[in-house]
Amino acid sequence: MQGRIHPLPAVLGLVAVAVLVCRTGLQGIARFGRQYGTPLAHALGFRRGPTPSASTLSQTLRRIDPQQLEAALGRWIAGRLTPDARAHVALDGKCLRGSRDGDVPGPHRVAAYAPHAAAVLGQIRVDAQTNEHQAALALLGIVPVGGSVLTGGATFCPRDVAAAVVDGGGHYVLTAKDNQPGLVADIEAGLGFEDAARGLAAATSP
Repeated sequence: MQGRIHPLPAVLGLVAVAVLVCRTGLQGIARFGRQYGTPLAHALGFRRGPTPSASTLSQTLRRIDPQQLEAALGRWIAGRLTPDARAHVALDGKCLRGSRDGDVPGPHRVAAYAPHAAAVLGQIRVDAQTNEHQAALALLGIVPVGGSVLTGGATFCPRDVAAAVVDGGGHYVLTAKDNQPGLVADIEAGLGFEDAARGLAAATSP
């Protein structure tokens, strides 16, 4: 039967559930829906008829803007987390596991992860025209960090990333390495001053 209308939340739910059980291809997702039939379809929100075919899934998913979907999911997750669960947010960049195709590297993502909730608050693809630093800035524009302590590696140490966290009402603990030589020198000088001050205080104390 042609022209059947499927609710978008139900389609996305089918894709999510199928991927969780390692049905990653469109054919596999479609077979998964048909395999479990009406009970699964009704639980996901399909109103009538069988779940979508592979071609319908393909047409539907191609129309979805990935960044808008990521932002919507991030807001949905963030709105359901307690303050304690959001106390720590980690920035990290990774290639998607299992996405490499021969010599072609898999998609690279920068993600904001709340470890206490085991939840990804948002992620952005790092393409050929950008890098993890720029992706992190874009991600901080859509992921709320107010009241959270954000951690990250040296890639995320530039001043504009720290400023974006503070502007969003958060705090940060970032690794400083050789990509920020001036900052590293300032930190080492500050720590050296503290050590010298403690040594002087110990030497002159009664």
